Amino acid sequence: MSGEQLSPSVAGRDGVLDAAAVAARVDALARALRAHDGEVVALLADNGPDWLLADRTVRMAGRVLLPLPTFFTDDQCRHALDAAGARLLLTDDAARAAALGAERVAPTAVGALSLFGRNDVAGVALPHGTAKITFTSGTTGQPKGVCLSTEQLSAVSVSVAGIARELGIRRHLCMLPLAVLLENVAGADAAWLAGAQCVVPPLAEVGLSGSSRFDPRAALAALERWQPDSLILLPQMLTALVAAVDAGLPAPRGLKLVAVGGARVSPDLIERARVLGIPACEGYGLSEAGSVVALNLPSDPPGGVGRVLPHLRVELSARGEILVDGPRLPGYLGAPALPDGPLPTGDIGRLDADGRLHVTGRLKHQIITSFGRNVSPEWPEAELLASPAVAQVVVFGEARPTLAAVIVPRGDLPDAALDAAVAAANARLPDYARIGVYLRADSPFSPANGLATDNGRVRRDAVWTCYGERIAELYECGDARGENRHVFS
Repeated sequence: MSGEQLSPSVAGRDGVLDAAAVAARVDALARALRAHDGEVVALLADNGPDWLLADRTVRMAGRVLLPLPTFFTDDQCRHALDAAGARLLLTDDAARAAALGAERVAPTAVGALSLFGRNDVAGVALPHGTAKITFTSGTTGQPKGVCLSTEQLSAVSVSVAGIARELGIRRHLCMLPLAVLLENVAGADAAWLAGAQCVVPPLAEVGLSGSSRFDPRAALAALERWQPDSLILLPQMLTALVAAVDAGLPAPRGLKLVAVGGARVSPDLIERARVLGIPACEGYGLSEAGSVVALNLPSDPPGGVGRVLPHLRVELSARGEILVDGPRLPGYLGAPALPDGPLPTGDIGRLDADGRLHVTGRLKHQIITSFGRNVSPEWPEAELLASPAVAQVVVFGEARPTLAAVIVPRGDLPDAALDAAVAAANARLPDYARIGVYLRADSPFSPANGLATDNGRVRRDAVWTCYGERIAELYECGDARGENRHVFS
């Protein structure tokens, strides 16, 4: 798109809205919204043009948006609504609104979304400058409210839009929930600023159900239909797409950028995707920074998470922790004001000679083996997750000579397939980061059994509580083997 001025638009199952149509509808809806009291407006809905119109409407009305993922439980939604003091709720699900104690407010609506009010809601003092509140699912149950400013969010979108223009992105397909900051800010908003078309079908049409169920066949069909230039995927979604194409399904055509974030990605998976015509590029970000901090380009080699976006600066502490400096985070809901200075991320990393950032793990997850080697479990986990045989995995090994893994296979695979996956991952790892023993999990890690959060993030402590004794037995048995137990020398 170098030198060419394009006009942004939004597309969905019912057609295309150009910039003029979007502006007219947003202006009218913002005037209607101002007739109702409530600083914070919650948004709980499936993906679609109406979601983006509602987002812009809340901004135009000078209110604060509280996006709620549809995969949040009712308890989590109530917690977020109460913590933010949200009196208004835009949703496409009247039954859910009723369950959350909200009543319809007529006649304000945004397409399929209706406006509901919540009575007897106590006001909440928000950090100065708050424009959007995003709730992380957390690893211990109740989500945490991160308050973000217009300056932060705009800076991220402008930086990513610059990359989109450089790569000639004309159409972006939303594959993640818009309630997730990454898709909202770095996907939809950046596409708009870049003059691209943003396609927002319902999530089921791109293969995503809930927080962590993904159908690669549906996703590939959506890619064939819409022919986008760019996508944002989670690592597990990329793994599933690569496995589906490897199995014989047609590869997507015409993609210029597939940004992958949310968890560490194996360089081997990135390479396999690129060979299949999927220009996968790992990135790195966090909610407190407004989503993206760094992003690789298709011309960059796999490994690392790319160069830091131009509106930010990154430095490393004496412990190797990544510190991010740039537009300020207003704060957290119900928490004291943040201290001045760069934002500590809790992530360990390094900068290479080309200025590319590498994230090697989490400070609180770091394992020290009995040989005194420091290992971030995310490293071997990413190598294992690069295998189509592995759906989920958690690695342990504190004060042990080798690492141990609890593995959830993809489908009803034989032990030999998992053995091969572990052996292949070990071949790409140094000896101190290899898996010495592993257990086949009894069932997938899920919110239902308490081993994952509602957005699919594994709860390491809960997995250890469930499997720790059996892992200890493996170490004690040496090379003994039993049901669901495997030892590698």
